[in-house]
Amino acid sequence: MSTPSVTEEVRTALAGNRPVVALESTILSHGLPPGRNREVAAKLERIVRGAGAVPATIAVLGGVAKVGLSEAELDYVCDPGNDLVKLSRRDLGAAFALKRDGATTVASTAALAHAAGIGVFATGGLGGVHRGARETWDVSADLDVLATTPVLVVCSGVKSILDIGATLELLETRSVPVLGYRTDVFPAFYRRESAFGVPWRVDSPVDAAAVVAAHRDSVPGTAGVLLANPIPHEFEMDVELHDRLLAEGLESTRDVHGKDVTPALLEHFHSASGGVSLDANEALVVSNAALAAQVAVQLCR
Repeated sequence: MSTPSVTEEVRTALAGNRPVVALESTILSHGLPPGRNREVAAKLERIVRGAGAVPATIAVLGGVAKVGLSEAELDYVCDPGNDLVKLSRRDLGAAFALKRDGATTVASTAALAHAAGIGVFATGGLGGVHRGARETWDVSADLDVLATTPVLVVCSGVKSILDIGATLELLETRSVPVLGYRTDVFPAFYRRESAFGVPWRVDSPVDAAAVVAAHRDSVPGTAGVLLANPIPHEFEMDVELHDRLLAEGLESTRDVHGKDVTPALLEHFHSASGGVSLDANEALVVSNAALAAQVAVQLCR
């Protein structure tokens, strides 16, 4: 992988063993409407700074991997007129060679963060095994990257539109530690709980950092760690609304395949929930960024 372009602020922080938190750009370019995406971009960076860490939003601009974005670059990423490509890890080489602009997913953000020396990454939800994957083999690249990249990923579990049980089984197979933050139940993005438990529970950033540090010492250079942080209580989606939207979305996307499934389902949630899902999405990613920064601070101690 080509060496990312790292901002002076991020580079200085890493050289001084100060906490840095990577942030993805796909939620900005593809996950939130114009205007609101730029507000959330600023809010995430402000939240990370407020917890004592340095934010490093990641994107590919003009074929160059950028770790840490300027205000102008954040404006560019959030402008839908610039039509950024959604980049997973497999797409990075093509984007570099063809000098494209792209927003990074969980997989590509984790890979670029690790290449830059960043060990903590906050996102909304992890990709996973899709429903019907027994026939389609549709499994997110996020899982394979997490299994081979020693980065802590803080998220609100996986989206309920996925096969959560199969996702957890695959994470176990790939020896990825899964931690529940102040919960014994694996969260399901818009909902605080799924039908599945977590192998390990931690109740503070100190404990989370201790587990990550011990994992890195005992199994150096291998899998990352997943820290599942449930959406804040007040923003959890009502179960009846959630289940109705999920059933409608699954029915309407029966003929949609591959990487187009998740965006189509999420678009249905956004358009049919009267803004509830957008508020939930913002709240959980902000919560995850704050927690990631707190854990990053403890890891540097």
